[in-house]
Amino acid sequence: MARVAVGKKVPDFELPATGETTFKLSDCKGENVVLYFYPKDSTPGCTTEGLDFNARLADFDALDASVIGVSRDSLRSHQNFCTKQGFAFPLASDAD
Repeated sequence: MARVAVGKKVPDFELPATGETTFKLSDCKGENVVLYFYPKDSTPGCTTEGLDFNARLADFDALDASVIGVSRDSLRSHQNFCTKQGFAFPLASDAD
């Protein structure tokens, strides 16, 4: 995914995601979406960050917002990470 300057619109993109799904930004038009980017599955900091998002999903739901985590890891790595940590939100793979 190309870098986007602060204050600029993000161009549409599509990424493979856990649960045998695809995340496509344009499918979320008019919705609140929290995209969070992290460096690597199963590292201490990234695990803490994911667990914090997971613990606050009810707060995001109350704001009608969905959460999607994005890193360069493979879908297999993402699925293992989600399963081990019990994440109730998808992780998308951005290998580029």
